[in-house]
Amino acid sequence: MGRVQLFEISLSHGRVVYSPGEPLAGTVRVRLGAPLPFRAIRVTCTGSCGVSNKANDAAWVAEEDYFNSSLSLADKGSLPAGEHSFPFQFLLPATAPTSFEGPFGKIVHQVRAAIHTPRFSKDHKCSLVFYILSPLNLNSIPDIEQPNVASATKKFSYKLVKTGSVVLTASTDLRGYVVGQALQLHADIENQSGKDTSPVVASLLQKVSYKAKRWIHDVRTIAEVEGAGVKAWRRAQWHEQILVPALPQSALPGCSLIHIDYYLQVSLKAPEATVTLPVFIGNIAVNHAPLSPRPGPGLPPWAPPLVVPSAPPQEEAEAAAGGPHFLDPVSLSTKSHSQQQPLLATLGSVPGAPEPCPQDGSPASYPLRPPLCISTGATVPYFAEGSGGPVPTTSTLILPPEYSSWGYPYGESRARAWQGGDARSPMQTLLSPCRGPTVL
Repeated sequence: MGRVQLFEISLSHGRVVYSPGEPLAGTVRVRLGAPLPFRAIRVTCTGSCGVSNKANDAAWVAEEDYFNSSLSLADKGSLPAGEHSFPFQFLLPATAPTSFEGPFGKIVHQVRAAIHTPRFSKDHKCSLVFYILSPLNLNSIPDIEQPNVASATKKFSYKLVKTGSVVLTASTDLRGYVVGQALQLHADIENQSGKDTSPVVASLLQKVSYKAKRWIHDVRTIAEVEGAGVKAWRRAQWHEQILVPALPQSALPGCSLIHIDYYLQVSLKAPEATVTLPVFIGNIAVNHAPLSPRPGPGLPPWAPPLVVPSAPPQEEAEAAAGGPHFLDPVSLSTKSHSQQQPLLATLGSVPGAPEPCPQDGSPASYPLRPPLCISTGATVPYFAEGSGGPVPTTSTLILPPEYSSWGYPYGESRARAWQGGDARSPMQTLLSPCRGPTVL
């Protein structure tokens, strides 16, 4: 058994999650089979962040410390055989950032204890990781309750001959959500050409930026849903929703090496049209209802106003004149949803399980909250069962967003996507901004 039979740290009441500014109390327990001389027994509480330029590499190239406090539990002496307990308490700083762990870096908070023995004897050490959650109140973000709207216009062309254009408008009911809340998506597609569009794809994206020698951007698809295409000379509307899974909050206040952003991207493959809506993920939900500026008939109160061009471009005049007049907008059906398949596979044989989502374009309903099993980069208190990675859509109809042509916010106009074996998939994608090469 050895002289030291037990050496461990336990926190009061078995807690593992704390808030900034809270006291952290616990006990160091030692069980000895024989007397043990020592020089000192110390306990240390630390918080730090490390970032690497290689995935899953603990050789940090950039580090920062948030707090480092030590207590002396016992001075030089000898511990007799038996069990010994040493209580301790620390006050966590109010500026401590939320715990996080990703492939290129992590924010770790832990308590370490050590028994320093006389010279030529082995020191004894143990540690215990705890987690800090600094809640993000979405109501503190300006205009968070307002609808989120973006629009893009792209032209169809064939062998340098323009055949018309497509106007893609996307909106969400809010700008911020909490875990388990439904993100309501509305897309309006006006096909002003004689060609059918490709299916429309909406993706909830997570972008984690790590400041190593240069910024490393890890972009992942959290959830993806695909709707049907729009026929020539038709206008269609698409209503869907994405349930926000277990995710770490937006930003990481107090940390300058890691930053988290979320986006809702709605795109068409043909023509190549993309709109990107930034969204926030927080811990305290928005407590104001969205405003409803002049809702039209048949539209939700948060839907954007209709996009009606005042005058078509001259090169499209002939094509537009020969095409039929637009009829009332139709509702697009949903072809596949990355969140539906795991839910149905898990609950399909359980009595009382929710019925499959209707495929008539109406928002999906979730009588029971689906298991939060697609957590990405999340730490306590958002533990989830499963592999911990994003769940890809199994349908072959899904067209993943093409990041090589996606214009990032914050001035990153173009980025090059890289992934071993499949450059189209956004899963585990590593991007570099235009100011430097991709960091592998």
